[in-house]
Amino acid sequence: MDLRFDQLGALNAALTEGTFEAAARRLRITPSAISQRIKALESATGRVLVQRTKPVRATESGRALLRLARQLDLLTADAARELGGDYTGAGTVTPHESHTPTPVRLPIAVNADSLDTWVLPALAAVPDRNCFDLYREDETRTTELLRDGTVMAAITATAAPVPGCRVTRLGVMRYRPMASPEFAATWFADRPATKAFAVAPVVQFDRSDVLQNRHLRRRTRHPADPPCHYVPSSAGFASAVRLGLGWGMLPDIQVAGDPGFVAIDGDAHIDVPLYWQQWRLDSPALNAAAEAIAAAAAAALPPPARRSPTE
Repeated sequence: MDLRFDQLGALNAALTEGTFEAAARRLRITPSAISQRIKALESATGRVLVQRTKPVRATESGRALLRLARQLDLLTADAARELGGDYTGAGTVTPHESHTPTPVRLPIAVNADSLDTWVLPALAAVPDRNCFDLYREDETRTTELLRDGTVMAAITATAAPVPGCRVTRLGVMRYRPMASPEFAATWFADRPATKAFAVAPVVQFDRSDVLQNRHLRRRTRHPADPPCHYVPSSAGFASAVRLGLGWGMLPDIQVAGDPGFVAIDGDAHIDVPLYWQQWRLDSPALNAAAEAIAAAAAAALPPPARRSPTE
């Protein structure tokens, strides 16, 4: 099987940018050349690699080659930087036209709460000039983006390493059931918590958010189906709780010391362990990001507890 660098680069660019036209602009060639290179790669592998939709999507075979293409892309960009050249994609390295090297592109999957609290300051502290391409996804699903080659690294709740990746334990995001003072006085002041949680309105991030349901199962004797609001934004979720739409599980790091929120169930909490998974590559750019994430997590997140009061 003859896998050419320029063909893999065209596949990577098309799936990253979403269209052949945008991929062509990135690689400074024509859309026809992008199409021809991908067709040649499909002929070489005997597989259909992309669904020619808008945006372009990878098939299962295409995802396998996308991982290879992005690994080669990362290593070539690192090497170009060390050699004093600019990497323009698809294996093309040119001498510097300026004193500033071309940034290395790092796609990383991050859960919403980490993204809105401690991750961006961590990435801003990375000393090298890189381009971060962040994908927001629930921490229970970020490893899917690692498996299909979409990202090179992910903050995840999964301790088991994705094949070809290494894992670093970061700490935990500690969530507590919180509400506005007015909401707490209305729904939780005059009734037992078990009854209050069964009927009090609740806020959820989206249909994949399981934290509120986990707490409900522990605090109610029968299956509860209270009124529910869906607010798919970390900042918006906190605002919805602050405004009294319902109660929700909020991380300590986001609301600590804020008088707009009160805990409504004593010291009850749920700890969500977080891990950093990245491709098992010796990449200075990727390793620098990993070191910054680990340092920020050590400062911002508590270490895992042996046992949570709600476990």
